[in-house]
Amino acid sequence: MNTPVSVPDSVSPATAARLRVVLVGTQHPGNIGAAARALKTMGLARLVLVAPEDYPAEEAYRRAAGADDLLGDAPVVATLAEAVADCHLVLGCTARSRRVQLEEHAPRQAAALAVGRASEGGEVALVFGRERTGLSNEELQLCHAAVHIPANPAYSSLNLAAAVQVLAYELRLALLEGAVPTPAEPRHPDEVPASHAHMEGFFGQLRDTLDAIDFHKGRTPDSAMRKLRRLFAKADLNEQEVRLLRGILADAQRMARLAGDRGTGSLS
Repeated sequence: MNTPVSVPDSVSPATAARLRVVLVGTQHPGNIGAAARALKTMGLARLVLVAPEDYPAEEAYRRAAGADDLLGDAPVVATLAEAVADCHLVLGCTARSRRVQLEEHAPRQAAALAVGRASEGGEVALVFGRERTGLSNEELQLCHAAVHIPANPAYSSLNLAAAVQVLAYELRLALLEGAVPTPAEPRHPDEVPASHAHMEGFFGQLRDTLDAIDFHKGRTPDSAMRKLRRLFAKADLNEQEVRLLRGILADAQRMARLAGDRGTGSLS
């Protein structure tokens, strides 16, 4: 005789509230509505839309089938960077390998990672790209890791809303498993993980500094910056560490300017 398995029937509202699904450049409004429905069935409520091609649209509300509140609350922004600016973990859902090399997770691993970070107080985004082309390389560079749904390789075409449903289901399982969280020591304010916006500010200053000291020596900076992004993503920097690194970069930029002034004979 099989022993019944006890499944929790509630999740931590605070943790669930820190999880968002971001749809980038969605081409068919029906997929937006179906994605909202997929989220609501799994107890998730945050949807963010980045530059949808046809929205708002009646078809989106028809396909939402009662999840109109998610559509009504969903902010529409112009760029992915804006959608994830306050996030501490960004996972990009992609169907195929690209030049941007990211650590790759299966849906269950990704959900556990996402819920774990959200339970610690971090904002988390799962990002889905366009129906035909997915996420661009530039958009994937804004992600900390990739999520790949291991579909049938002979027929791997997965509808956008179906992909959202797969990840939403895994998030719910992870939330249910963590319904009674283990108390954690509160983080010191300086130990709060750096937000996406803070990291992008750091990467912008790093790029400028490398240019100022002629690090690339005529070579394209893209390859080096991709590797440096991966390196610092693995480090999982906090805000204090980012401030320290940016201070070092500021001094390096100042010294580069002084060296340039000496070279031109202008020290004013």
